[in-house]
Amino acid sequence: MLIHVHPDNPQPRAINTIIETLRAGGVIIYPTDTIYGIGCDIFQPKAIERICRIKQVAPQKAQLSFICYDLSDMSQYTKSISTPLYRILKSHLPGPYTFILPASKEVPKLLKSKKDTIGLRVPENNIARTIIRELGRPILSASLPGEMIEEYTDPELMQENFGNLVDMVVDGGIGGWIPSTIIDCTQEPPVVLRQGAGVWEETE
Repeated sequence: MLIHVHPDNPQPRAINTIIETLRAGGVIIYPTDTIYGIGCDIFQPKAIERICRIKQVAPQKAQLSFICYDLSDMSQYTKSISTPLYRILKSHLPGPYTFILPASKEVPKLLKSKKDTIGLRVPENNIARTIIRELGRPILSASLPGEMIEEYTDPELMQENFGNLVDMVVDGGIGGWIPSTIIDCTQEPPVVLRQGAGVWEETE
């Protein structure tokens, strides 16, 4: 199912349909401030396993991250953040970054890496954040399977290619094709693991 959502003013009816799908353990493709992602409610283990099957990777090796509504929402899922690190996060979020942080007990076991870390994002995308706000908890953020960049930017193509694998494609317009910048904050100073759409100054 392809559902059109207005990028600036997401229609409540459309958002409700998406929320119902997520609460029922559904898997969606949705827009972020970078590339479109494939996601589900992080407290639906079967849906997480389904995404891992779509990506053909074991959950523990999938390096899955998830999207929070804002920094205070994010702080529930990570162990205490130092003041300097908090300042870094505050100055970059919302934005095209994935921060690797120590996972708190709130993070489902299935999503934690062997190092007990989790990737967290707060994207500057109204549709994604409205979904999370209305759902009341984060959603998984994983990249789509395959290598075809064009297929990741056009929701109608995604519906053609992945529509049989997911329950819903959320059409928020043409997406970007550069992924988020991944920063490992478990080290001092933080280390860039992948340079993406977000600019990162090494001196910070």
